[in-house]
Amino acid sequence: MTLQKALKHWRRRRGFSQERLGFEANVSSRHIAFIETGRSRPSREMVVRLSDALDVPRTDRNMLLEAAGFAPLYKTRDLAEADMQIIYQGLHFMLTRFEPYPAFVIDRHWHIMKWNRIAELLFTEAGVVQGDCLLDALLAPSGLRQTIVNWDETAHYFAQRLRTESRFLGGDDLLLKAADALSSEVGYLQPASVFPAVLHTRYKANGQELSFYSTIAQLGSAEDIALADLRIELLFPSDEKTRTFLEGVFNG
Repeated sequence: MTLQKALKHWRRRRGFSQERLGFEANVSSRHIAFIETGRSRPSREMVVRLSDALDVPRTDRNMLLEAAGFAPLYKTRDLAEADMQIIYQGLHFMLTRFEPYPAFVIDRHWHIMKWNRIAELLFTEAGVVQGDCLLDALLAPSGLRQTIVNWDETAHYFAQRLRTESRFLGGDDLLLKAADALSSEVGYLQPASVFPAVLHTRYKANGQELSFYSTIAQLGSAEDIALADLRIELLFPSDEKTRTFLEGVFNG
C-alpha cells in the first residue's frame, strides 16, 4: 500500500477529516492534502507525528515509514532478551502477587504468553495450556466454552471486545473472523431490563461454579511492537463463594 492510501485509510478509520488531522498533528490541512495526493513527501518526523495523532499501532507505523522511504522505527523483541528482563520481572511480579486470583498475559491474537498458578488451574481443566490461543479454545466445540456456564452472554461480550480491538488495529481479519463466528452462534440477545455493573463470567472448575469479572491492563509507553500488543487480564471473584474457594486452594 502506498503512503497516500495508507494515510487515508487510517484517517478514515479514526473518523478524522483532513482539518481534524491537521489540528491534532499541528500542521495545516493543506499539507495533509498534499501528502495524500503525493504532491508533498513527508519527513520521517512528520510520518511519526501523523501516526501519533491517529494512534496508529506500532506495526502499521513501520509500514507507513517504509512506504515513505524510511527505515522501520519499532522493533519486536522476545521477552527472553536481556533488555526485556525488567519487563518480564514486572509481569511476573504482577501475576504472582495477584494470586490467589487468576491472571494471565495475552498477545494481539489472544495467545497465552504467561499466567499464574490459579489461571493454570482454571484453564487446564478445559484443555488449555500456556501458549494456546484463547480464540481457538473459545471456538472449539469441546474447548473452553464447555466450562463457561453463562456461555451466550459471555460469547456476546467477547464478540464485541474482539471488534473493538480490531477497530483499534485498523482491521484485523483474525479477530473479526472470531467475532463473526461467536455472533452467528449466539445470535441476537434480548437486552436485560437492567444491566449489571459488569459481566460476571461463571466457570465450572474443580467441581465448583466460580464467578469472575475482569480488568484488562496494558503496558504504558510501550514502544516495542510485541509489548504494545500485550494485554494483562486480571480476574476478580464476583462472590464470596468464589473468593473463599480460591483462597482455600491457594493456602491448602
